[in-house]
Amino acid sequence: MLAQFLLLMMVPALLAAAAVWDLTSFTIPNYLSLALAALFGVFALAAGFSATAAGLHLLAGLIALAIGFTMFALNYIGGGDAKLFAGVALWLGPHDLAAYSLIATILGGVLTLTLLAMRRLPLPAGLARQGWILKLHDSRSGIPYGVALAAGFFVILPHAEIFHLAAIG
Repeated sequence: MLAQFLLLMMVPALLAAAAVWDLTSFTIPNYLSLALAALFGVFALAAGFSATAAGLHLLAGLIALAIGFTMFALNYIGGGDAKLFAGVALWLGPHDLAAYSLIATILGGVLTLTLLAMRRLPLPAGLARQGWILKLHDSRSGIPYGVALAAGFFVILPHAEIFHLAAIG
């Protein structure tokens, strides 16, 4: 019961918070990524993961962290995005990491193209009073990629191995 609660309630809440935070401020607080990692440890115990299974999930998270920080170093994504990617990878493990990465990349591309198109249009006066919308509309601003990372998790979760493990755990 605890495993299902963590996977279906707590992780989505943390990812939704990260997406909203990124959308409105272009930052993702470190404590959200740390909470994802800490909750995974509780989940692994509650779901009865073997040391090998937990280690493989940890390896997936570390690989994602290395990839994320490489992308950060190349100025493709922000540091918060890199840490969030690693936190999600920790949960999904090696079995679903490639599929998640592909889905998040596609969603990130759609988000990027949508924002770039919207930034060419004039901002309605009613929206121009919101500071975060002004920043989001600014062509000099980046892309809140945490939105795509969170959405990618929601897309893959029903098909992910961890979802099935939580259901029987």
